[in-house]
Amino acid sequence: MVEDSEIKAVVSPFAVREGEIKTFDGKDGYVSMNQIIHKINIGHINDIHFKILELVNEFEFITSRQLYQMLQWKNVEIASQDKLNNKLDQLIKAKILTRYYFKGEDGKGIYRIYCLEKMGKYLLNSRGIECKWQPTDNTKPVPMIKKRLAGNQTIIAYLRKVKAFDSYNVKPTLTAKQTGKNFRATGGSVKLTKNGKSIEFLFEVIRREEDWEKKLVDKMRLYNDFYNNFVSGDSGFASMPQLILICEDDKNMAEAFKTIVINKIEFSKINLYFSTDLRQNEETLDKTLVEFKLQDGKYKMENVEVKLLGIE
Repeated sequence: MVEDSEIKAVVSPFAVREGEIKTFDGKDGYVSMNQIIHKINIGHINDIHFKILELVNEFEFITSRQLYQMLQWKNVEIASQDKLNNKLDQLIKAKILTRYYFKGEDGKGIYRIYCLEKMGKYLLNSRGIECKWQPTDNTKPVPMIKKRLAGNQTIIAYLRKVKAFDSYNVKPTLTAKQTGKNFRATGGSVKLTKNGKSIEFLFEVIRREEDWEKKLVDKMRLYNDFYNNFVSGDSGFASMPQLILICEDDKNMAEAFKTIVINKIEFSKINLYFSTDLRQNEETLDKTLVEFKLQDGKYKMENVEVKLLGIE
């Protein structure tokens, strides 16, 4: 597997591209549950396949590289990325998982996205594992899927590279008290613990989708409601979590910040931090966050060094 530090991309693979569509790359036809049970009985589908299923269920959409990194972190014995890809192909052929890729004017995307099929849900339920998947989940649009993939990458970067990493939540739910609305942080959250003290980071993923500025404003108003009325224990947080906006690139960070300022939805209770997809590929994350500060009447982008995010 290519290490993060060896990736030379200048544009995030999870950035939204104009005219891009999601294309089916799974298996057509019918596979019966009896056929699947036979594969399980003879060992063609084993515990490692179920570990893969659990991760796909947890993350909803995930790439094979992200799956491999998560399996490594969970100490699941799988020899290589190629071995994992073979097992994914077996799950695709059995219609337990399905697969898509993104196709645009410049051709096919370089990666495939894996998600559940109906048989996968049945198998997880048979083992007492909660699975809320429904067929319409696989019809979600490209920007929504790319937000999930960028969130996955961020969570994986923190659990692999931050020594203080404690735990993660793929879909944390928050409550905006004044409006009475529940909403989710699109990029998930992580909990960091050092010397008995903990802090949680919320990741909100920003993509240049249609009407993205309006969607950003609406979401930031919900976050403002949450933070302005926060008391210990709200939405399961003992203390106020740190919000980080994960953008497509540096220019997108500036665009997002400008949108927030113009619409007068700055945060008074927290410092709002920004980062990008490609910054998660750095060897250490202690210098991957950005803050906009007012200097001489103008806002300037400054890197924020957070020692807690280091490897020491």
